[in-house]
Amino acid sequence: MIKNNPIKAKLAKHEEVFGILNSVPSAVITEMFAYAGYDFVILDTEHLLLSPETLEHAIRAAESVNLCVFVRVPTACPVAIGRALDAGAQGIVVSRVSSLQEAQIAVAASHYPPLGNRGISGGKNTGFGTLALSEYISKANQEIMLTLMIENLEGINALPEILQLPGVDMILEGALDLSLAIGHGVNFNHPEVQQSILNMAELCLQTKITFCAIPRLPEQLSTWRERGIHAFLAGEDRGLLFKALKNHLLELKRTNP
Repeated sequence: MIKNNPIKAKLAKHEEVFGILNSVPSAVITEMFAYAGYDFVILDTEHLLLSPETLEHAIRAAESVNLCVFVRVPTACPVAIGRALDAGAQGIVVSRVSSLQEAQIAVAASHYPPLGNRGISGGKNTGFGTLALSEYISKANQEIMLTLMIENLEGINALPEILQLPGVDMILEGALDLSLAIGHGVNFNHPEVQQSILNMAELCLQTKITFCAIPRLPEQLSTWRERGIHAFLAGEDRGLLFKALKNHLLELKRTNP
């Protein structure tokens, strides 16, 4: 059944939240994030071919340990957004938003009337009828969190308009794709890329829309905190797992016989 969104509640009190991008399709890994102390997880369906069953199991795993679960979709596709929410996602992350129109589609697909045009479904989110539909609709419109990723110049140019749109809860940067779009290859630490991200964050702060930063170096976290940012995506599980496994093996090999 639909729950209160702990990320919305914490951010409303200016508390820090840390999330992780889940790209390893395993409910066990998803569950592990909660015990590791993360506040939210983003299940990735943009770059992974997740089956509906795998996605559903991962969402259930997150629910079982009270881990707030978002689903990243490749585009502002109402069908993909609706199915993820019907499966129990507490939020949607839309990749590569490039225009106000795309943002409007995402908002509409994530909310029931009068805020949007999401199609109604009972099932697990209403406790299979335990929660009245009218009460569920009101709660869903209040608790579901919509995050838009800005990853290209078109998105940056449209951001001032997007931030005026009711129903947008958070903006997430995508430095690597932005670097490619600007023409700096994979150099996401290029000054122009970093300045663009800082400008995005400043616009969000001015309009009181949450900005989610991705600190790639320890000193970047301090910089974001000084700017008043409270939401952070702490990387992606594949890279973190690979690094941990590799370092563990190297440490063992260094052990004297």
